[in-house]
Amino acid sequence: MPVIQRSESIAANATVQNTVAGSAYEFARTPQAVSLGLTQAATGLFATIQSGPDIVAEEFEPYIATTYPIIPDQMFYNDVMSMGDRLVVRVRNSTAGAIIARTLAQITELR
Repeated sequence: MPVIQRSESIAANATVQNTVAGSAYEFARTPQAVSLGLTQAATGLFATIQSGPDIVAEEFEPYIATTYPIIPDQMFYNDVMSMGDRLVVRVRNSTAGAIIARTLAQITELR
């Protein structure tokens, strides 16, 4: 099962347009199911998750933890992607200090 696992410091009052940008699995190569978890090291981040044309979660506060999301307990966001769909995890920092965001996505091909 392919996995995307990213840890990124989001600068004060900045937005990262896609925390999974550049991943080999950013674009679906086949129909696939994606299960995603997102944590923040401190309060103040807001995230939006989009899978192709589907808005999976619209601007929410990620779970607070100093670790990656726990599988399966914190993998709250799920969707089925068509071939060519792009996975986008946009994160916005609303505070005056940098905050670490950790993204974990498990991908299962559907054939």
